[in-house]
Amino acid sequence: MKKEVKDTIISELGAKLKEYPHFYLVDVTGMNAEATSKLRRNCFKSDIKMVVVKNKLLHKAFEASDVDYEPLYPTLKGNTAVMFTQVANTPAKLLKEYTKEGIPALKGAYAEEGIYVGADQLDTLAAIKSKNEVIADIVSLLQSPAKNVVSALQSGANTIHGVLKTLGERPE
Repeated sequence: MKKEVKDTIISELGAKLKEYPHFYLVDVTGMNAEATSKLRRNCFKSDIKMVVVKNKLLHKAFEASDVDYEPLYPTLKGNTAVMFTQVANTPAKLLKEYTKEGIPALKGAYAEEGIYVGADQLDTLAAIKSKNEVIADIVSLLQSPAKNVVSALQSGANTIHGVLKTLGERPE
């Protein structure tokens, strides 16, 4: 491969590292064409950009980045695919579906400004809540007291109405 081509690939990887806030390094060794194609389709459906890369070129893109990815350097062995995503836990949930076969296996990840190394981190990564999930939790927590107040007011109004009606119907 010519130096110009390598430089282009490194700059493209660097641009993707800046564009996507989260990425996963996945070992795709042992995957046949059918399994790889299926994984790519599932990634596309989940808005994940999957790119198979040369480890040395990814290493150089890491070095050129502003972020310190040094803990991920030892994972750059064998066949590596990078899953770029906007939502931190989406690739982890996708990879959990494949854990029965053991392929592809998680090598490492950069999610929510933290570095996770090893396949044992998959459950931790899947448990990370996305921004939308956190917002939904906050909204539901804020709505709960308001719902209780409205419910109490409505039941109180019915009670007062019933008491007044009963008092009005009583003979004097």
